[in-house]
Amino acid sequence: MTNRRHDVDICVVGLGPTGRALASRCAAAGLTVAVVDPRPDHLWNPTYSAWADELPDWLPETVVAARIEAPTVWTNVERRIERPYVVLSKTELWKALPIDNVQVEAQRAIDVRAHEVDLADGDTIQAAVVIDARGLPPVHKRPAASAHGIFVDADRVAEFVPPGEALMLDWRPENGAGNDEPPSFLYSVPIGDGTVIFEETTLGVPGGLTQGELRKRVLHRLATHGIELTGDEPTEGCHYPLDQPPPRRFGRGDSPVPFGSRGGMMHPCTGYSVADSLALTDTVVAALQAGADPVDALWTNKARLVYWMRMRGVAGMGRLTTEQMRSMFDAFFTATPRQQRALLSEHDDASALATVLFSTVAHTWPFRWRYDLVGWTNRKRWVDWSAS
Repeated sequence: MTNRRHDVDICVVGLGPTGRALASRCAAAGLTVAVVDPRPDHLWNPTYSAWADELPDWLPETVVAARIEAPTVWTNVERRIERPYVVLSKTELWKALPIDNVQVEAQRAIDVRAHEVDLADGDTIQAAVVIDARGLPPVHKRPAASAHGIFVDADRVAEFVPPGEALMLDWRPENGAGNDEPPSFLYSVPIGDGTVIFEETTLGVPGGLTQGELRKRVLHRLATHGIELTGDEPTEGCHYPLDQPPPRRFGRGDSPVPFGSRGGMMHPCTGYSVADSLALTDTVVAALQAGADPVDALWTNKARLVYWMRMRGVAGMGRLTTEQMRSMFDAFFTATPRQQRALLSEHDDASALATVLFSTVAHTWPFRWRYDLVGWTNRKRWVDWSAS
């Protein structure tokens, strides 16, 4: 096949929500754009959620499938978080990110470099900037987010999760796991299609947990509340690393610009990346229009410090027991709204994040549990753990 040269301003490799958003916003700003993905018309599988105030203003309200005004957190006590939380409609989000004026290559990228992308059919796309928005590498023994979710008709579970309510973090000891097993919590929100997802989730455990183990735990929780399933309910699962670092400031050589979860925007302590990536797409667009380095625009000194501190947080979570996790989150949710946002959302509020991390460690009780949290003891508690 004859090689063709495509000269564009930006080439985006990977059309998840992050890549599609960046391609759409670049095209809307007048940049010439090419995208590469083997299935460009495939609607995404995962369920995406966010705090309502994280979403950029340019997204229409139609992307919100369900809105919870004050989700519930269970630690040692029940708390309401007075911060609206939303579940996104994948179909409407897709529509809100048009790529009609974009050159679409429906094939695999064989080699991705700073200014060139080699395609499976032998063609090469040349671009002023190449953005790598593909997925994450394998977990192996890295600190991971693992979850298994089951979608249940809302009317069947109304006593557990009433209409308009959500369980953001449920650490009640109802999943059948002992304190000598890696901790996991329940995340349960209405999806907006008449179902509620019940998702058993673990964060920070090296290597994560298997789908089988997490399914066993979520079924135990549901049974505790008198909810028996047919076995035909739809499910979804996830398993990905939490420690994907930001791109280096210098010495990237011929590497493309990584963006989204591949570029350090996977929140190490929550496993969220889509909302932050959507909010930062225009930062990348502005840098490209100005001829500046998008990495410098995205990863300021404060943003890098925030990432480093969050990595200390996920390392601490990855060695705690269930009782210790409950105590730690109990301390965290006594922080001010700004401090909570600094950990959960803000890209570069380093001072508030340092304050809340110090306060959380200082108020985790009993005192000896703080040694595990900061890594003085039990540093490898769950490394190589496996269900018997």
